[in-house]
Amino acid sequence: MSRLWNFSAGPAALPEEVLLQVREELLDWHGAGCGVMEMSHRGKEFTGIAQQAEADLRELMGIPANYKVLFLQGGATQQFAQIPMNLLPAGRSADYVVNGSWSQKAFKEAQRVAGKGAARCVAEVEGCFPATAEMDLDPDAAYLHVCTNETIHGIEVFDEAALPSSVPLVADMSSHILSRPMDVARYGLIYAGAQKNIGPSGLTLVIVRDDLIGKAPASIPSVMDYAVMAANDSMLNTPPTLAIYIAGLVFQWLKRQGGLAAMAEINRTKAAALYRCIDSSRGFYRNEVAVDNRSQMNVPFILAKPELDAAFLAESKAEGLLALKGHKSVGGMRASIYNAIPQAGVDALVAFMNDFARRNA
Repeated sequence: MSRLWNFSAGPAALPEEVLLQVREELLDWHGAGCGVMEMSHRGKEFTGIAQQAEADLRELMGIPANYKVLFLQGGATQQFAQIPMNLLPAGRSADYVVNGSWSQKAFKEAQRVAGKGAARCVAEVEGCFPATAEMDLDPDAAYLHVCTNETIHGIEVFDEAALPSSVPLVADMSSHILSRPMDVARYGLIYAGAQKNIGPSGLTLVIVRDDLIGKAPASIPSVMDYAVMAANDSMLNTPPTLAIYIAGLVFQWLKRQGGLAAMAEINRTKAAALYRCIDSSRGFYRNEVAVDNRSQMNVPFILAKPELDAAFLAESKAEGLLALKGHKSVGGMRASIYNAIPQAGVDALVAFMNDFARRNA
């Protein structure tokens, strides 16, 4: 079987090495007589898998001991509600930066959960991430929510030190977690859907500082309470066992690549090649994100001649370049070049784009 280059924004490509290991262990995991998806989540085999996955993740990200690591379900979208349910007490408010579709959804969901007055939009921008001076921050806010990589619009925050830190910082890192080192200690809570840079869909990662949990009202469901899930090692109910197992293999694969510092250099090189192709096309392709906020994971671009969109998608697919259609809300094209996409995949895309531009300029 010949695998093609998959530029999907999520569920996204997984490292081929990991997939081959999953295939090898699917029917019999290490002599257990069954595969991971069939074994009890309470048994020593799976609890060992989960513990190793957490240990590897802590090592990769440098997660301090005073942070809980939770393997949850419901996607990042569930976290839009679960975060205010746990971190936003009655009578307080939380601040939200809106710099794209997903941060807008997080803000709207917080308003639904806590009330419109309790969730405040402190800045709303397009094509960039706002400076602190542009934010109407509340020094007494329960937390400040940011999306540090907007998947749809291709906006990434690189300067963590510039993020406000006077209140607990809550970050949606779904689209760029594990792509480079992050200073976990700057954040009160980090969350990420797995289906981009961690593993298959069905798993959500939450990294939360100890002092922020255990204060949820008694009225919220137990399964939504971070403290309850932490006390039960993320196994109050049956967790997404297969997804946790595969995520653990991805963590081990990342360690073999040299860790997140090595991945950062690989990802910088990949993104630079693609943006260079766009910028040197003499306007045939265009990326409209501020240069300092151009995502290294999600690269949206538009064609100067929209009438060529259908041909671009058809011809790119014929060349083995999959899922390049932009999100329905913004149109155009988008190449998601997560960790699992090697330089060869980006080089193949760049070669096609250069040829397509030459033939259709």
